[in-house]
Amino acid sequence: MTLKIIQRRSLWWTISSLALLVSLIGMGLCFQQFGAPLRPGLDFVGGTRLQVARNCAVATCNTPIEAGTVRSVLAEQGLEASVIQVDGSGGQSVSVRTRNLALEEEANLKASLETAIGPLDPQATQIDSVGPVIGKQLFVSGLLALLVSFAGIVVYLSLRFQLDYALFAIVALLHDVLLTVGLFAWLGVLLQVEVNSLFIVALLTIVGFSVNDTVVIYDRIRENISLHPEKHIDEIVDEGVNQTLARSINTTLTTVLTLVAIVLFGGETLKFFALALIAGFVSGAYSSIFVASTLLALWRERFGQVRVAAAEPTAAANESP
Repeated sequence: MTLKIIQRRSLWWTISSLALLVSLIGMGLCFQQFGAPLRPGLDFVGGTRLQVARNCAVATCNTPIEAGTVRSVLAEQGLEASVIQVDGSGGQSVSVRTRNLALEEEANLKASLETAIGPLDPQATQIDSVGPVIGKQLFVSGLLALLVSFAGIVVYLSLRFQLDYALFAIVALLHDVLLTVGLFAWLGVLLQVEVNSLFIVALLTIVGFSVNDTVVIYDRIRENISLHPEKHIDEIVDEGVNQTLARSINTTLTTVLTLVAIVLFGGETLKFFALALIAGFVSGAYSSIFVASTLLALWRERFGQVRVAAAEPTAAANESP
């Protein structure tokens, strides 16, 4: 299979632009509702999250838990602004996110919920508390980690290749990060999915995976430039991408299949972490093949570097007679 990468670059850019537009709309809707481009989890905003489930071994679980019933219990304790999410099999568990509660308040809330919805399963009861200061520190540290990773990638690619390679690799990485963030913005709006510190870890993993894919393609393009300086940059980019296409697809596919298994069988803790990786890895493969390479070709065309690449010698070129 030979792809006409340069010939159809308008199509690839249109697909990316539409996907980015949908992502930005999702982030805008999220910002309207939560004051942030994503629905922040307990890790970032601080507070207490209480998750309980009915003990179906000793109680009748024919009907799901009513969110209104839980809301009434919270109102009695002055917690009307809390976020309620009924989930679990058959709606038999409920998660409540509220302000920071003292130990006595947590115990009272748990007892009131047990009275209202029935006996609770002690094995399924979880109470997590994070102070707002710690939540802010986690958020700032996560953003700093992303910025440092971008800066390191620019330095590394500038030294190994040239500055234009580095800049377009960063454009591809921003593309991947924004699409992943956009997906979770929509999940936050439609399904009340929150992001936590694991989401930052997922973004950093996506950055590393995606830039590796881009480096492989760029390395082949640079090699082809040195071996065939007489060829047009469009032809060289097409050849470079097609020569590495099977490797890119196979690597992404095998990784995604493993992550799909985690989404299906890994439990609630890892499900959305794996989903973020799937979105980022698929986007990374797309951006490396269709965005980073075509932008490099366009840049070289606009600035007259369509056939000569004297600034990029390789060992193969030095050995040429």
